[in-house]
Amino acid sequence: MQKKRILVVEDEEDILALVHYNLAKEGYEVVCVTSGEDGIDAARERSPDVIVLDLMLPGIDGLEVCRTLKRGEKTRRIPILMLTARGEEADIVTGLELGADDYVTKPFSPRVLVSRIRAVLRRFSEGLEDNESAVLRFEDLLIHPGRNEVLVRDRPVDLTYTEFHVLHYLASRLGWVFTRDQIVSAVRGDGYAVTDRAVDVQIVGLRKKLGPCGKYVETVRGVGYRFRG
Repeated sequence: MQKKRILVVEDEEDILALVHYNLAKEGYEVVCVTSGEDGIDAARERSPDVIVLDLMLPGIDGLEVCRTLKRGEKTRRIPILMLTARGEEADIVTGLELGADDYVTKPFSPRVLVSRIRAVLRRFSEGLEDNESAVLRFEDLLIHPGRNEVLVRDRPVDLTYTEFHVLHYLASRLGWVFTRDQIVSAVRGDGYAVTDRAVDVQIVGLRKKLGPCGKYVETVRGVGYRFRG
């Protein structure tokens, strides 16, 4: 089996060495760079399976790297796991809004980082499995989990990985009301620390992209969200 390739973009040498050592020990192919510019180039040239991206980088910062990669045709589907300092809630929310798939706060446990990378790889792999029977249709809206594809009035909608899975989770449980914590646990796994604001950002972006079909995702005041088909 071919090794999964992880691109690590981190300018602190000690952290970079720590991450490289632990990922290589787990059997991953690890590509390391120390600047945002090199990170963008490496993502385009090496086609990694996951990118571990520090937000505090010299030159082009991590948020700009994330924005650039998520706009690129060749790189937009690559999952991104952000490395952030504690207290950078605004940057975390911005990163998730730009399309990042997960984050780990510094200082972090290498075991936690490896676990998060495995979870991202697993979710991405499961999302690529084709399952025709799981296609969901609601008048002008079609959700195809096997292809990670959403169509509104037969036109494709460009959703981030997280937006897609939030939509699919709600739509596959029609009418059920879920708290933000339940949504996070279902999409990212139990124990994932994220703010209510970050979930709300995903929902706002999702509704905007769905256009007229955004009405299906309803806010239940004081509780959370549900899908009304």
